[in-house]
Amino acid sequence: MSFTIHHQVLLATFIVAFVMGVVANKTRFCIMGAISDRVIMGDSARLCAWGLSIAVALTGVLVLEATGLITLDSNTFPPYRAEHLAWLRHLLGGLMFGVGMTLASGCINRNLVRIGGGNLKSLIVLVVVALATYLMVWADFDEKFFGRWINFANLDLAGSEKYTIENQEVGKVLSGVFGLDNSSRIHFALGALIVTGLAAWILIANKVRDNRDLLVGGLIIGLAVVAGWLITGSSMGLAWKAWAAAATVVPSRVETQSFNFVSPTGDLLRYLLNPTKLAHINFGIMALLGVMVGSYIYAKISRTFRVEWFASIQDLMRHLIGAALMGVGGVLAMGCTIGQPITGISTLALGAFISLIAMVVGAIITLKYEYWRA
Repeated sequence: MSFTIHHQVLLATFIVAFVMGVVANKTRFCIMGAISDRVIMGDSARLCAWGLSIAVALTGVLVLEATGLITLDSNTFPPYRAEHLAWLRHLLGGLMFGVGMTLASGCINRNLVRIGGGNLKSLIVLVVVALATYLMVWADFDEKFFGRWINFANLDLAGSEKYTIENQEVGKVLSGVFGLDNSSRIHFALGALIVTGLAAWILIANKVRDNRDLLVGGLIIGLAVVAGWLITGSSMGLAWKAWAAAATVVPSRVETQSFNFVSPTGDLLRYLLNPTKLAHINFGIMALLGVMVGSYIYAKISRTFRVEWFASIQDLMRHLIGAALMGVGGVLAMGCTIGQPITGISTLALGAFISLIAMVVGAIITLKYEYWRA
C-alpha cells in the first residue's frame, strides 16, 4: 500500500497530538483545573495559560489568513463560520459541557491525558462520552431529541432582510449590523485587539512569566491548534481534498479542521464497531490517539504512571453523569473546551464565544454548588 497524502495528513496529525499529550501531562494544562483553581483558591495561573493558548492560536490563524495560506470562511469541520447562528445550541450545550466536565474531573482532553497516565476512571469517562457522542451523531439522537425544538432559535444571518451579513465571523457580523465597509479589516483589527487584551491581562496577572511549565503549556497547545489548521487548510490540505475526491473509497471527514475532541470520540467508537473500515480513521481519531500515546510515553519516562480507580459508587455515578453531559453537550455546542474556546475562537466565530461563556458558567455553578454542599 502506497503512502498517500491521506496517510501524510494522518501521520502529521498524530505527531502534533503526541506533542500535545506530552506537554499537557507535563505542564498539567487543564481548563477545568484552571477554572477550579480560580474559583476555589483564587489562583489564576492556569487560567492565564489557557488565555495564552487562545492568544497564540488566534495570532497564528490571523497570520495564516493574512498571508493567504488558509481560508476558513467555508467548509470547515465543524462549520465555525456558518451562515446560521445556533445560539441556543451553543448556550445549552456549553452549559451541559461545563457541568459535565466538572463532575467528570476534567474535559475530554484532560481525560485523554489521564488515560495515558494510567487513570482507569478517565477511560470509563471516555467510553461514556464516546457512546453519547455516537448516539447523538451517528444514531441521529441529536435530530430526534433536540433538532425538533432547538433549531427554531437559529438565526439565519445570511438571510437577514435588514442586515447584510455573510456568516457568523464577528468582523462580518459587526460590519453588517453597523453598515461598515471592509469586514476583512475589521476582522484583523478585532483579532489584534483580543490578542492584545489577553496579552495585557496575562502580563498584569504576572502568573505565567516566571512559570516555565505554564508558558510552555499555553504556547504549545495554541501552536498545535495553528498546526491543525495548517495541515488541513493549506496546500497540503488542498492536495488531501483533491486526493479524497478521486478516491474509490472516500475517507471520513476530509475537511479543513483543527483540534476538537468531541466528535472524534463518536468516530472512534464507529470505527471500533467495524475495524475493517480503515476509511473511518480520520483526523480526529488520530488526534485522540496521539494525545493518549504522548501522555503515556511522558508518564512512563517521568515515572508518574499510576493506575487509579473510583473511590466509591458515588464517585463512579458522578463521573458517568458528567461524561454523558459532556458527550451530549459537546455535540450541541459543536466542541469541547479545546474545540470551541481555543480552536473556535481562533476563527473569531460568534458561536465559539457563546460556547466559551456557557462552559465557564456551567463549571462555576457546579463548582460553587459542590463547594457549598461539602
